[in-house]
Amino acid sequence: MTTNYPYVHLRAIEPEDLDLLYRIENDVKLWNVGITNVPYSRYALHDYVANASGDIYTDRQVRMIIENAEKQVVGIADIVNFDPGSRKAEIGLVIEQPFRGLGYGFSAMQALAKYALDVLHLHQLYAVIDVCNETCLQLFRQLDYHESSSLKDWLFDGREYRDAVVMQTFF
Repeated sequence: MTTNYPYVHLRAIEPEDLDLLYRIENDVKLWNVGITNVPYSRYALHDYVANASGDIYTDRQVRMIIENAEKQVVGIADIVNFDPGSRKAEIGLVIEQPFRGLGYGFSAMQALAKYALDVLHLHQLYAVIDVCNETCLQLFRQLDYHESSSLKDWLFDGREYRDAVVMQTFF
C-alpha cells in the first residue's frame, strides 16, 4: 500500500515568524521532548533571527520553517550540533498542533534529510527522543532511523527525569 504524504517546503526564518518562534520556544509542554527548559524572551528570539548568519558552518545550526502547499506554516525543523568534520548533525522537529498526525512530520524529515545529504553532504543525522514519545519514535523508525543508544535520566521536564534514546540514520 502506498501512502501519500503532504507536500512541504522548508524555508529560512523571517522576522514575521517571531510570534511562532516565541510560542514554540515558550511552550512548556514541548520542554520535556528536548533539552530546552527555560523560556526565551521575544528580544532574544528577535536577536537570533536578526543575527543568524544563515551560514551553517558559522552558526553550527540552521532552523527552517515548514510550509505546506497552501503556504501555511505547519512547524519548524532544526539542524543543530552540526559537525562538518565528522559530517553529522542532530535534528529536531516541531509540528504545530492543528497539523499533527497528517503526515507533515514525515514529509518535513524527508525534506530535511535530502537537504542534509544533497547540500551539506552529511554522513549521518541523529535525534535524541524521549522514550515515552512513541509517536516520535514511530516516525523515526518509519524514516529508517535506528536506535543506537539509551540515555538514562537524560531529559528533565521540571518535575521528573526521563530516559531518552538516540536514533540515527546513515547516508
